[in-house]
Amino acid sequence: MDFKLELIPVPVADIDRAKSFYMEQVGFRLDHDVRPSATVRVVQLTPPGSGCSIVLGEGMAGIVMPAGSLRGLHLVVANIAEARAELAGRGVPMGEIQDLGSIKYAGFKDPDGNTWTLQEIAGRK
Repeated sequence: MDFKLELIPVPVADIDRAKSFYMEQVGFRLDHDVRPSATVRVVQLTPPGSGCSIVLGEGMAGIVMPAGSLRGLHLVVANIAEARAELAGRGVPMGEIQDLGSIKYAGFKDPDGNTWTLQEIAGRK
């Protein structure tokens, strides 16, 4: 049996601000932005090339977390220097590349303080 991780809730204070950041600066694709009721909003976004998406939600009791409390989401890339430069060029404040030998990392935060890490693994495409 497969267990596919396909959706990760990301806690934010302002869905429109976060949606704009993830689309315009980080380059995620908008899958949908729906309001199934007056109190619920679901925004789903997917990183380029990924089978896993994020969800920004409002009025969804099952995924309530303090805004900015998510740590260490990883985006795996083939070339960290290129990925870092691309995001920095779009205005994403990027940390420096840390080279740990066969793995390299560079981090950033969304407007709420949720942390993300670019990861390059040597020999992995």
